Amino acid sequence: MKHAARKATQSGRGFRVADVFAPSHRGSHAAHSVRAVREDGGEQTLGLDPVLAAKLEEVAPLTRRAIRESARAARRKSRFMASGSMVALAGAAAAAISFSNMNASTSLASSTAATGTVQTAKSASGSSVSRSQERTSLGAADGTTSSGNWSLGSSNSDLDVSQMSQTAVSNPVVAVLYEADKSLLPSGFDPNHDAGDSGNQYSFSQCTWWAYVRRHQLGLPVGSHLGDGAQWAASAKKLGYWVDTTPRHVGDVIVFQRGQFGSSTVYGHVAIVEQINADGSIVTSECGASLNGKTVSRTFTADQASQLQFIHY
Repeated sequence: MKHAARKATQSGRGFRVADVFAPSHRGSHAAHSVRAVREDGGEQTLGLDPVLAAKLEEVAPLTRRAIRESARAARRKSRFMASGSMVALAGAAAAAISFSNMNASTSLASSTAATGTVQTAKSASGSSVSRSQERTSLGAADGTTSSGNWSLGSSNSDLDVSQMSQTAVSNPVVAVLYEADKSLLPSGFDPNHDAGDSGNQYSFSQCTWWAYVRRHQLGLPVGSHLGDGAQWAASAKKLGYWVDTTPRHVGDVIVFQRGQFGSSTVYGHVAIVEQINADGSIVTSECGASLNGKTVSRTFTADQASQLQFIHY
């Protein structure tokens, strides 16, 4: 039994370089003879190069205990590496979450800046107000209210309100007369009515020929097919001209009925107002077939003028 125990004890010993190079138990090559005691208490193999001895120790077969220790060390190293990997992953995840939160904060800040006035108003009010609730008047600090008025300044008295509703008239000469006659114009009068003008269609030196020529010289509208002199008033009314029995402007067409004030008993006569005097009398320019294109002038009293018809524009 003692021999068996000793053999078991010896089989559990680790491999030692000294036992290889000094297997004999006798003489100078015995294992106990080639060992020496280190200064620190450890054993050192004698007679071998230290580097070679260390190399041989490295490649020597391990004991069962050494194998277990080596396995434990490998497991500890594996756990350490796994722990390091988890730490690295956790750090990366934390960085990603932090970056995401930063972007969200930036977006929120921008949104808040864009609606800062609304947010401030809500914060100041403290509560929402229904439209049905009564609101406090925005008066002065002492509770009084403002009831002022506005003014355009000293130019108010010079403002011509009638100019603010000025009608666009195509004929510039008529536009001036139209604005001056607004209070006198017949209801519904259109200053841009059809003039009926297609050129001078009247025979040379006739009274109608001269009336057409003179109206064009003054920039006033005139029709080309108004008929004989006695027919001009009625024809002009149909086209929309303003016609009455009062001389109003230089250039008005005077219409004489047949035989009136010496006119033709067949065709009647037309002339042009060249002057309106303070007493209501008028001065004319007129032409006739016998005058060969030359004009003559006559004066009619206010009473005589009131018996005639006048085409204005």
